[in-house]
Amino acid sequence: MTNWVFLFPGQGSQYVGMGRDFYENYSEVRELFSQASDILHMDMAKLCFEGPEEVLVQTENVQPAITVVNVACHVVLQLHEIHPVAAAGHSLGEYSALYVAGVMSLKDLLNLVLWRGRLMQEAAVHSPGAMAAIMDLGEEKIQEICRTCGAEIANVNCAEQIIITGRSEMVERAVALSDEAGAKKCMMLNVSGPWHSSCMESAQKKFEPHVRAAAFHDPQIAVINNVDAMVLERAGEVPGKLIGQICGSVLWRQSMEKLVQQGHKHFVEVGPKKVLRGLMRRIDRSVKVLNVEDTESLAGFLRANQ
Repeated sequence: MTNWVFLFPGQGSQYVGMGRDFYENYSEVRELFSQASDILHMDMAKLCFEGPEEVLVQTENVQPAITVVNVACHVVLQLHEIHPVAAAGHSLGEYSALYVAGVMSLKDLLNLVLWRGRLMQEAAVHSPGAMAAIMDLGEEKIQEICRTCGAEIANVNCAEQIIITGRSEMVERAVALSDEAGAKKCMMLNVSGPWHSSCMESAQKKFEPHVRAAAFHDPQIAVINNVDAMVLERAGEVPGKLIGQICGSVLWRQSMEKLVQQGHKHFVEVGPKKVLRGLMRRIDRSVKVLNVEDTESLAGFLRANQ
């Protein structure tokens, strides 16, 4: 039996129609969407399948939407007797990983991502900013540039792709200096807020009581968390990590390297699109990485698992 590590995507992987295929083909997924709609007081099927896109992409909508689709894909894999031996999630995706590891209930999961989205969107209105991708420039050099400009590192996605964040003028200055320093490409991102930056401090403070009110359990499988790329071992560690993640960097490359160092060789992205699959190929080409988001990709995955 192949030991699979489940990887869960976060904000940015959404698209109108995500999850529809599994919804139409599995009664268990329809039941999940119904439960989620009751918990969130939102029509999740309508939001995910019909959008419209300008409504879906709003942070307070997209965070619960992606989470429900991630969990739906996990439900389908469970029905095919595929269970993870470890998990990780990119930013928002970390909540899906914790749920799959038995750390929290569906109700707490969905309520937390709903509040996370609302509070991040609110913080972005009061402290607007920008994000940019810096390609093929060393992490140390980017850190140095960020210190000079007041920008911050949001995501270390792989050695060739680091996302910076912060107030717009700081990010724009950092982009100019990165370009001068020889970055292969610098690109401003189309995002609605400066995620994973100190601009999110108000969201972090308001989010903390919601996290503290949730019930957490010890993980049943290894979960690598974003803020320090370490394995979460006890329930008591979870609140601090989730609160810190709002303003902290997503150490994705380091998280994947940790899993590979532990001997994991088979990874599957569980949720919409193939962003994490693509990043994993850039982090370590020696491992096998697939994705599951619909019946076609599921069929390919099951063939590979035989």
